[in-house]
Amino acid sequence: MWNIVFYEKSNGRIPVKDFLASLSRSQHAKAIRDIELLEQFGTDLQMPHVKNIDGKLWELRIKLGSDISRIFYFVHTGKNIVLLHGYVKKSNRAPKNQIEKAKKYIIDYEGREKL
Repeated sequence: MWNIVFYEKSNGRIPVKDFLASLSRSQHAKAIRDIELLEQFGTDLQMPHVKNIDGKLWELRIKLGSDISRIFYFVHTGKNIVLLHGYVKKSNRAPKNQIEKAKKYIIDYEGREKL
């Protein structure tokens, strides 16, 4: 088993939890199931469930009917998977602003871990 860690911003907000709360009941349930798969299989989980975006940045690919959403994450020390933030997918490519936000969260998380 892997450890799922929720990234927390310096103001105490947890982006993935906010994202999950914004989803419909069925989308929320599917997202939780996919997070559980990630927790169970970690780096062994492959497409269509996960995809590498850039270096250490990965996305958990959540699909329920025509509803598609993503949760960005990265693997931290040991068996820790840090969920960064999520969004509802509306185009074929991950929006650059969503990728940049995730990369900033990685830098922030790793920076605070060293304190």
